Amino acid sequence: MRNKYAILIICIVVLVIIEKENNIISRVSDKLTLRQMLQTPQTMAEFTVSAPIVLEDNGSVSPITQQYPAVSSLPDVGVPNSTEASVEVEGGRKHILLLATTRTGSSFVGELFNQQGANMFYLFEPLWHVERKLTLDTGVINSSAASWAYRDVLRQLFSCDFSMLERFISPPPEEHVTPALFRRESSTALCEEEVCSPVVKEVLERYRCRSRRCGPLNLTLASLACQAKQHLAIKTVRVRQLDTLRPLAEDPRLDVKFIQLVRDPRAILASRMVAFSSKYQNWKTWAVNGEVPIEDEEVKRLQGNCNQIKMSAELGLSRPKWLQRRYMLVRYEDIARYPMQKAAEMYKFTGIPFTVQAKEWILRNTHATEEASGVYSTQKNSSEQVEKWRFSIPFKLAQVVQQVCGPTMQLFGYKFVNSEQTLLNKSVSLLEEREFNIT
Repeated sequence: MRNKYAILIICIVVLVIIEKENNIISRVSDKLTLRQMLQTPQTMAEFTVSAPIVLEDNGSVSPITQQYPAVSSLPDVGVPNSTEASVEVEGGRKHILLLATTRTGSSFVGELFNQQGANMFYLFEPLWHVERKLTLDTGVINSSAASWAYRDVLRQLFSCDFSMLERFISPPPEEHVTPALFRRESSTALCEEEVCSPVVKEVLERYRCRSRRCGPLNLTLASLACQAKQHLAIKTVRVRQLDTLRPLAEDPRLDVKFIQLVRDPRAILASRMVAFSSKYQNWKTWAVNGEVPIEDEEVKRLQGNCNQIKMSAELGLSRPKWLQRRYMLVRYEDIARYPMQKAAEMYKFTGIPFTVQAKEWILRNTHATEEASGVYSTQKNSSEQVEKWRFSIPFKLAQVVQQVCGPTMQLFGYKFVNSEQTLLNKSVSLLEEREFNIT
């Protein structure tokens, strides 16, 4: 009797072991199949059409709607056949991502690549659409959902695939045609003849091309034009943390270089109070009527922004393996003082030729007259811009910035002022000479 029970137990154990082995084999097979699918252009296209995917840090795949449900109600779109040209890094194609915050001179630095010439495909703030779509009715964006969305839209754009971005454009494109792409005119490549569709009189395109008359943007033509370019650069002020972009750096299909642009946070506040006047009424009131409440939400937001910039820079400068030879930190002040030198350094870092066309643009746009230098203009007398903020921000506001953004300022070499006289004295430099990109 005991022998029968023993045999029965042994059989059950054997069956359990076999079942576990089958499950392991199945999981390995699934991963191998997925890897083959990701490496096969045709299957990639089919995957994207049926359900846009999110490649997790651990290698698993989940539908985009699980990461940010706001997308689930959007209509499906077709996919331009762009994946085939970007499955591998061919012909030395470089991908540049310029990371910044508002009022740091990022539009000017973006133009350094936009003006490179016929080999560059440049996109100006495509993530504007993503932020707008994911912003709640209260005006608050879910930062976690946004970081996933930003990363995955960037991944597809670097592959010359606009299908995921289409899901965030409002109103939705019709047959991949939209009159609503944010700042289309800021991209030379999107206004070239190959992308310029016939003019449709009844359709108003807010950000229409200035160089030639074009109809609404055909994103299929944009995808084809992107594939024909040797390099691709994207400028954004919406990515908050560098570490969320690690999957892009480790994607074998891409060769991404990250350039982080920073600026003295006192200068940023002074510039924002002018450019976004209605949003900074409290700061103006504090400057005139009394002390700044340090515990106010707007002050905390400023501190949080500074901390995020500092964390990303510290990560980049620590040069982890996934960022080696992929990260560069640039101060706005250095670009303003030495535009040609710093542009040459950025081009050398990216491995892209520094063309005569780009050099000529720099010469034309760093010695502009005061009349040409508007708030949003990329034409500046660059050397004067470095110190201009010191005469527009009250000393008490500068003190608040120093208090809440002190560690960030120290990291980037921005000197503190302890009196209004020092703040207004142009003979006293507030910038330490620093080298950030020593390998």
